[in-house]
Amino acid sequence: MNPLAFHTDAVAPYVRARLAAKTDVGASLVEYALLVALIAVVCIIAVTFLGRSTSDKLSNLGSAVGG
Repeated sequence: MNPLAFHTDAVAPYVRARLAAKTDVGASLVEYALLVALIAVVCIIAVTFLGRSTSDKLSNLGSAVGG
């Protein structure tokens, strides 16, 4: 086999795949960071909303039981 043909057929695709894999890792890291940030924002909003509604219900219950 010709060395140039071996490089073109075997080595070059391998090197391209390895270099592409390294850039994909950085992109997926950014995507995971954005996903975690979005989940955190949704959790904060849910706790804020449920906290207010729960506090109101418990206050009403305490007033009804206490007097």
